[in-house]
Amino acid sequence: MLYDVALEISYEYDHPANSGRHSVRLLPATFAGEQTLVSGRISLSPNPSEREDRTDFFGNAVTDVSFRHSHSELVFKLRARIDRTATSEQLDISPPLDAFSKELESIQSLGADAPVHFLAASPRLPLDPTFAVYAQEHLNPGMSAIAAVEAIGRALHDDMQFDADATTVDTPALEAFERRHGVCQDYSHIMIACLRSVGIPAGYVSGFLRTIPPKGKPRLEGADAMHAWVRAWCGIEVGWVEYDPTNALRVGQDHIVVARGRDYGDAAPIKGVLRTSGKQKTSHKVDVVPL
Repeated sequence: MLYDVALEISYEYDHPANSGRHSVRLLPATFAGEQTLVSGRISLSPNPSEREDRTDFFGNAVTDVSFRHSHSELVFKLRARIDRTATSEQLDISPPLDAFSKELESIQSLGADAPVHFLAASPRLPLDPTFAVYAQEHLNPGMSAIAAVEAIGRALHDDMQFDADATTVDTPALEAFERRHGVCQDYSHIMIACLRSVGIPAGYVSGFLRTIPPKGKPRLEGADAMHAWVRAWCGIEVGWVEYDPTNALRVGQDHIVVARGRDYGDAAPIKGVLRTSGKQKTSHKVDVVPL
């Protein structure tokens, strides 16, 4: 499926910022056999004083920008065309959980995609016994790794309530879990913590999700939004599997990958610092249009 993606994120400051530095991860990724970035461009207004495009450790495209002049607003825009390949759901040939650790120990790589990076606590996801207890409640001894991933994902979908007002980008995963309310970032962080707590490497994926309007209703421009889901390593033969706990489904053609990492901190669309005072207003709109 070919998609055109248009995104705009804007910030307005009560008082002008006289300097700032930001790292931007908005450009969709290319993965052989999964997704190809046909064309893409990130633009900013006002123009930054410095700009550098690079690739981070996890293979994500990053644009670093800095401002040395005063500005009262800042607008990030993305225009991209992506070819997303349909993937058929794999047969479950993942190892049973009681044999999973042996397969994991046999992986000696320290490359960006190695499961070892996604097994321990990460900056935004300290491990807590609460997650292990919850995960174990939904597992059986003979269950395969893929079945375990899906069981925990479905359980979270059933037990959590999607609530855009319940959390912020900085809400700890444990707090969101205790409330049982949150958004896709919370669902994903909680699921990652649950999987790691039972020995399954898991990471965070940031991207776009094509939304389909109700039957008979027009598609609303700007109604799409950035999304987040989970990737889990399910054994040598299977490798990485991606699951969307917010919607309780395996990731498919409607999910467009932007960045992957251990948690939100590695894949945040925009993060940085600036020198200003007062409050700021933020607006965010995305269009994902199938061609």
